[in-house]
Amino acid sequence: MRRLSILGSTGSIGKQTLEVARKAPSDFTVESLTCGGDIDTLYSQIEEFRPKVCSVVDEQKAAQLSSRLKEAGIGTEVLTGKEGNIACATLDSCDTVVGAIVGFAGLEPVYHGILAGKDIALANKETLVAGGDIIMPLIKEKGVKMLPIDSEHSAIWQCLKGEKREDLDRILITASGGPFRGMTREQLENVTLQDALHHPTWNMGGKITIDSATMMNKGLEIIEAHHLYGIDCDRIDVVVHPQSIIHSMIRLKDGSVLAQMGKPSMVLPIEVALYYPDRGPSIVKEFDPFDIACSNITFEPCDTEVFRLVKLAYEAGRKGGLVPTVMNAANESAVRAYLSGKINFLGIERTVFETVEKMEPSISGIDLTIESVEKADSDARIYADEIIAGKI
Repeated sequence: MRRLSILGSTGSIGKQTLEVARKAPSDFTVESLTCGGDIDTLYSQIEEFRPKVCSVVDEQKAAQLSSRLKEAGIGTEVLTGKEGNIACATLDSCDTVVGAIVGFAGLEPVYHGILAGKDIALANKETLVAGGDIIMPLIKEKGVKMLPIDSEHSAIWQCLKGEKREDLDRILITASGGPFRGMTREQLENVTLQDALHHPTWNMGGKITIDSATMMNKGLEIIEAHHLYGIDCDRIDVVVHPQSIIHSMIRLKDGSVLAQMGKPSMVLPIEVALYYPDRGPSIVKEFDPFDIACSNITFEPCDTEVFRLVKLAYEAGRKGGLVPTVMNAANESAVRAYLSGKINFLGIERTVFETVEKMEPSISGIDLTIESVEKADSDARIYADEIIAGKI
């Protein structure tokens, strides 16, 4: 039985993780849950799963939730702030931390979870993009497992099972292409927020959906794959596959290509991670190769001259150090500004490029520690926010 602490339980991945736990109560217990501020959803989850502890980042909402739980006679302890997230990630009764907090905020609790000897089921891309050079050595040092939940990395992980790592030639990360596949730079100048949030395949939160529209999600996945599988970024290709049936592929040194296929659903990769090294029961609709969605499977190259953040991610991944941290922080600030109407769509890209260009000389050669990563992240957000506000 896995004993779960789910960081970010009210988001898309968190909810689907609880769906897996709900359908297999003899295989999972839920020890702790965390959220940013959606206490209505969290209350319902607590009512059903009765975790020992929960945490809400927003202090006022944490107090409101605590009152509601006391009135209902539910004994779940309510914590708050980033300290609450860390406490949930290091809970003695938990053995597996599900890292589903969106953005850089997910890094620190995962880091402390590893220090406490917990296995990590990771959905949060930014943890490895910003801190992969710290996190992966720590995973090895502590002898815990890194279990990828992201659908692309789950696919790669499954394809690699039983294969020698020295036989791996290339990783082929598939991409739906997002809502703006096939558009020109000129067309991207005029896209609306509503257009950007209308993903053709996946139902995700706002930040991840915008990353899919800019294709930055693939840039983050390139760096993530580099850390997870120990392969140079230049041996990782992005393949646009609009049908989202093949979730990623690997090519071996003899030319063989292995792929993992299935319906577009995050439930399966979550289940694969949580049941590892075993296979769990079938809880999603079985894949049908004769389904109409499978009748016209296509592949296209990723146009990095249109979606330039992918090209920047390759460069950041090659350079390493704190460059990916800065890139990621600037992107989070820019996406937040775009979602609130402060910049246009291509303003996201311009903000990220300018922040990386400005900060790269000052972060060169700095030793990588959790503290230096956090400082680079903070400094990059300040700089990006100044660009967005027109102060630079």
